[in-house]
Amino acid sequence: MTENSFKVFKRIFDGYKNSATQSLKIIDCFLLFQFLTGIFQFVYVFLVGKFPFNSFLAGFISTVGSFVLTINLRTLVDPENKETKVSIKRAFVDFLICNVILHLAVFNYIG
Repeated sequence: MTENSFKVFKRIFDGYKNSATQSLKIIDCFLLFQFLTGIFQFVYVFLVGKFPFNSFLAGFISTVGSFVLTINLRTLVDPENKETKVSIKRAFVDFLICNVILHLAVFNYIG
């Protein structure tokens, strides 16, 4: 990487750090955690084995589903998104209800 690349990354990071709200930063950290968890599960199944495959699928579906729901929450909470007219409390309650439904389905899939 060249020196210009580092300057670009630093400028992007500084802009994010200065403009993002605390709640968006927390949601982004959670998204990073979910992304790394999905990668870890995927690598683990190839290194250790696929038995029991239903458990792997349930865990991976749970991770991907939670990631998608968290992206939706981030979109609704972002103050720069003027298209949504949903309050932050309503968005968070919707996020919780959808996560409960998702994890009930995942729990049922495990067996």
